[in-house]
This record gives sequence, C-alpha cells and structure tokens, in this order.
Amino acid sequence: MSTPDTAPDSAPRSEYDDPRRPLLRAVRFGTIALVVITIISLAVWGGMRDLPGIWGVLIGAAIGGGFVLLTAASVLFTSSTNPSTTGAVVLGSWLLKIVVLIIVLAVIRDLTFYDRTALLVTTVLALVVVLATEVWGVITARVTYVN
Repeated sequence: MSTPDTAPDSAPRSEYDDPRRPLLRAVRFGTIALVVITIISLAVWGGMRDLPGIWGVLIGAAIGGGFVLLTAASVLFTSSTNPSTTGAVVLGSWLLKIVVLIIVLAVIRDLTFYDRTALLVTTVLALVVVLATEVWGVITARVTYVN
C-alpha cells in the first residue's frame, strides 16, 4: 500500500512527461522550415539564375539551416547529462561550426559555380526562419511541470 506522499511505480505516464519534448519539437519544426525555405529558394533562384542559383541555395541552406539545427541537436543529445556537459558540448560545437564555416567560405571564395546573392539570401532566410520555428516549437510545447 502506498502513502499519499509517494506515487506508485506503476503510475500512468503522459506523453507530456518527457522533458525532451520541447527540443524534439524544435528540431522537427526547424527541419520542416528548412526544407520549405530550401524548396522555395530553389524555385526562385533556380528560375532567376539557373544552375549557379541552385548551387547558391543549396550551400546557403546547408550553412544557415545546418548551423542552427546542429545547435538544437547538440542540446537534445546531451539533455540527459549535467548542465556543464551540455554547455561544453554546445560551446565546442559552436567553435567547430565556426571553423568549418570559415574553411568552407575560404575554399569557395574564388569559385564561380554558385551565385553569391542566392547564397547570402538563403543563408539569412534559413537562419532566421529555422531559429524562429525552433523557438515556436519550444514555447508552444506542452510539458508536465508538476507530477
């Protein structure tokens, strides 16, 4: 027999009891937003600038969307660890992403197979839209606060 102060081990769990739920929603919404932005940008820039526009969109979507999504994913993957580990992984991933970004931009700087305007516009759109949808996914998530 259980006392009122302790909950039985077989208490039914709700889908809202998972503390990772907001992060999962953020990654899912961000991924959907990145796919939508990429498709729209491919249609617009591919129609305006042909193959260089398409390459610019693909590189921009990978840079902009990937940067934000990898941050959310690193927080999600370390959600079961202590805050120090999570902070170290997030900081390390940011530093690694910045180094990779600098290398990629240095390598493609003088190449002409992509459209620079398409790359810039898509990168900025992907950063803003993916971040906004991730925030929306987190703040609208239903999570149990009291058990």
